[in-house]
Amino acid sequence: MTRPSTQGHSDPTVQPVPASVVERVDAADTTLHNPKQAVVSLGANLGNRLETLQGAVDALEDTPGIRVKAVSPVYETEPWGVEPGSQPSYFNAIVVLKTTLPPSSLLERAHAVEEAFHRVRDERWGPRTLDVDIVSYADLLSDDPQLTLPHPRAHERAFVLVPWHDVDPEAELPGRGPVAALLGTVAREGVTPRGDLELRLPE
Repeated sequence: MTRPSTQGHSDPTVQPVPASVVERVDAADTTLHNPKQAVVSLGANLGNRLETLQGAVDALEDTPGIRVKAVSPVYETEPWGVEPGSQPSYFNAIVVLKTTLPPSSLLERAHAVEEAFHRVRDERWGPRTLDVDIVSYADLLSDDPQLTLPHPRAHERAFVLVPWHDVDPEAELPGRGPVAALLGTVAREGVTPRGDLELRLPE
């Protein structure tokens, strides 16, 4: 039975978490009493953008081993890396998580949430129903090609830094320094606050 969209969570994922991930989370929960903080960037420029972002927030909260601690204001932004006017504008937001998932499993979940909203990866910088990027995971620095941490372009993206600073003015991007200082090095044109829109924290 499908839950009404006005009540509870709106996670559309058919298989929310692979069994292997659940097993790792259960094992971690018995030994790890200090979950890590992770920062995730959400973006959507196709379909019902706000509904999609809210669905992604709810899907993350519905994941064993993840708790959503903060959600930023929504910004409307111009697409990155393409000709102006060639794509619809994005809605972007930042989510701050506490998690016992290791980075690789958090990435698996991010991809599962994208796929639940029919994300297609045919074209780099192409339009997408949902983009879920891990911006940082605790203080981890990693050159792993599967998951570079922090995100290799986060420090130059106003659509990441602006909402992140809104939700956590003291935030630091590992290896790059305070987000407040990084904001002084990027242009904010094309990053517009949408005060008429709001993402809710999961109950």
